[in-house]
Amino acid sequence: MYDSKKAEHAVEWIEKYCTHVKGELGGKPFILEEWQKRDIIRPLFGTLRADGLRQYRTAYIELPRKNGKTNLASAIALYMLCAEGEPGAEVVSAAADRNQARICFEIAQNMVRQSETLSRRCKVLQHGIKYRENVYKAISAEAGTKHGFNCSAVIYDELHAARSRELLDVLATSQGARRQPLFISITTAGHDMNSICREVHEYAQKVKSGEIADPTFLPVIYCADRSDDWTQEETWKKANPGYGTICKADYFKQEVLKCRNNPRLINTFLRLHLNIWTHAEVRWVTDEEFMRGAQAFTDADISQLPLYVGMDLASVKDLTAVAMLWVDEARDLYYLRVQHFLNEVAATGRQRRMGVDYLTWERMGLVEITPGNVTDLQRVRKYIEEVHDRYNIEALAFDRYYSEMLVPDLVEYGINCQQYGQGYASMSYPTKQMESLICKGRVLHGAHDVLRWQIGCVQLQRDDADNIKVSKKKNQEGQKVDGWVAAIMALGCYYNNNEPDPLLEVISL
Repeated sequence: MYDSKKAEHAVEWIEKYCTHVKGELGGKPFILEEWQKRDIIRPLFGTLRADGLRQYRTAYIELPRKNGKTNLASAIALYMLCAEGEPGAEVVSAAADRNQARICFEIAQNMVRQSETLSRRCKVLQHGIKYRENVYKAISAEAGTKHGFNCSAVIYDELHAARSRELLDVLATSQGARRQPLFISITTAGHDMNSICREVHEYAQKVKSGEIADPTFLPVIYCADRSDDWTQEETWKKANPGYGTICKADYFKQEVLKCRNNPRLINTFLRLHLNIWTHAEVRWVTDEEFMRGAQAFTDADISQLPLYVGMDLASVKDLTAVAMLWVDEARDLYYLRVQHFLNEVAATGRQRRMGVDYLTWERMGLVEITPGNVTDLQRVRKYIEEVHDRYNIEALAFDRYYSEMLVPDLVEYGINCQQYGQGYASMSYPTKQMESLICKGRVLHGAHDVLRWQIGCVQLQRDDADNIKVSKKKNQEGQKVDGWVAAIMALGCYYNNNEPDPLLEVISL
């Protein structure tokens, strides 16, 4: 049932006793926006069970940055501390680290200091706020020290940054003895598809859609859709309920301009400002830029061109990629084909668990699936030999890992195999060049579906000297970048053979 008096009590209490603490509104009353009242405060505190206690015990609030979610969470924490009537209330702010947890807590401290009534009734300490026998504090992330807690309310800030579920579980189970506990997670979207935040996000979506019936869970998610045009104001308004008031139009225009000038920032914008979950933290190349090279090509275009090959060998249980790059120096064009190899157990398992459709890609001729639970490297060898017979490989670049299972046979077959390092010294220049060539539409790939998927998974590592390389360590399960690693190796091999590198190691018989 809905109790409008209790709902309005929470609204009126926050607006009467809480204040803004920063910016142009600093020190002024915290007048809630309509969406904050309608979607969060009123349902949270006005929706009751038959026994008169609050119905919602868990709230998941996912908002883009700059919509005032931490200020709102601080006000809710003070309301839970001072106005809910919970005996011996124990309210905590938590996060992936103590500094993040203290942001919400310190805002609440300043709200108390700026309110004549609250400052008279509450005691503000360095690490806590006390109201009668009730206490509010920020805690560190070490879950092992939290087993003695008896939390009445938990505010978990930026859940997407949580490195594990341990702290959340410890705090949630600490509420078992409370009459009407409340656990609020506030966050922006993340990029780790295997995180506890993603797990809660998916649960919230199912509750919101009605797929799961959980009357104790309040899902509040504001976001744009992936199909929305991220450059348009209507998309900014859709994802940001505070657009035009809390967050300003000029800020969005400025951020979009930055993204246009530096596409690597697009994923950050999508995630932080449109609340869209992304597979990578920073986008290397956009889909629009990739598709500039979607033009198909035939053997007639490449038969007279030099061919350089990059081979990214994986373990026999993972994806192996062979990239073929034909270089037309006269026209400044690069023709790219990539063949992937994977065993059938891994291919069917990943399709079932993660929706990666290797079986369709096999029918398209982009992936070769070998029988059993290990990838048949002899089939990889035979494929490369067939390519050499047909096009005459100028040079093949390989990483030393796993190479002993394949390279000696390729050398014996007459292929010029050259060891290629995976560090910044070897990978940075061709990675930057590949990016430039793709963006200019100079790399023709025929809209290769696997490469198109993988380019959205690419994340870069960067050293202090601004050298870059494609990272495999940052990828989550199911995300693959092997085709692009192999393609960059092929491009680097071309550069090395036309501008000889003394570090290049040629494998000879």
